[in-house]
Amino acid sequence: MMVAESLASNNKVLKIRNLSTHYFSRRGVLKAVDRVSMDLRKQEFIGIVGESGCGKSTLAFSIMRLIQPPGKIVEGEILFNGKDLLKLKDEEMRRVRGKEIGMVFQDPMTSLDPLEKIGDQIVETIQMHEDVDKKEALEKAMKLLESVGLPGDRVNYYPHQLSGGQRQRVMIALAIALNPTLLIADEPTTALDVIVQEKIMEILEKMKREGRSIILITHDFSLAAEKSDRILIMYAGWIVEMGDSMKLVAEPLHPYTKGLIESVPDIWLARKIKTMPGFPPDLINPPPGCKFHPRCPKAKEICKREEPPLIEVNGRLVKCWLYE
Repeated sequence: MMVAESLASNNKVLKIRNLSTHYFSRRGVLKAVDRVSMDLRKQEFIGIVGESGCGKSTLAFSIMRLIQPPGKIVEGEILFNGKDLLKLKDEEMRRVRGKEIGMVFQDPMTSLDPLEKIGDQIVETIQMHEDVDKKEALEKAMKLLESVGLPGDRVNYYPHQLSGGQRQRVMIALAIALNPTLLIADEPTTALDVIVQEKIMEILEKMKREGRSIILITHDFSLAAEKSDRILIMYAGWIVEMGDSMKLVAEPLHPYTKGLIESVPDIWLARKIKTMPGFPPDLINPPPGCKFHPRCPKAKEICKREEPPLIEVNGRLVKCWLYE
């Protein structure tokens, strides 16, 4: 048993334990990520799904240690290949970013420098971490662009000369420039048409086949269900359900997960789309007990009083009083 546990532990690239990230304002404390724990295995593709404001992007920025004031990581551990990222000095963490963990940011137009050519931005990233001259770095930049389906001569273009899908590919090229073992993609297909969206996802799947672990953050449940090995459902800073993608879609346990699935359009019109009542809570003044209970069709009295525990049910994790 101990050997099995050790092997399972060695297979984990990322282990997050009891992570809380809060934003401090005059109105009060906003708990954007509230005691989150999760694991990511080597060469695994995890999809993180939830409504806007549920904490998905804050979780990603916490992993990268890019939370800016008035935000602060107040507790927890982020173990990446055995080292706690929260205990690293700033300079040590800068070496981890890009080299070991890459991130594709949500909006490539604001993430790329509009005054610098694409090639210069990739070259700068490479030279910050590798001892190569500019010519060699530029050659690598051209190969990186070709690896994500862009002509190498796009190194001479400025961001505004590229389409949204092309800019997103540039962001992926930047994220994988230093061959990181973990790639975090925050809404990489937002505002892209379905053809470009599929090409972006093909690139991410190729990254996985080459040995990387992938975290995909998305509003698109169907996209996560199709591409991910496991899905993590977030609501109001909590993980409310996590498990194998196929099983989670076929038989959702948490009422919120079920609501998300029922709100996904069916191209064959085999079922009627249902919308969830209400809105996500104000995280400065969340409801007592389960944060989802005001919107939950199966809420009980205990849901209004006490926070449910995160428990294991049939190999999945679910935070709901229905199963306790």
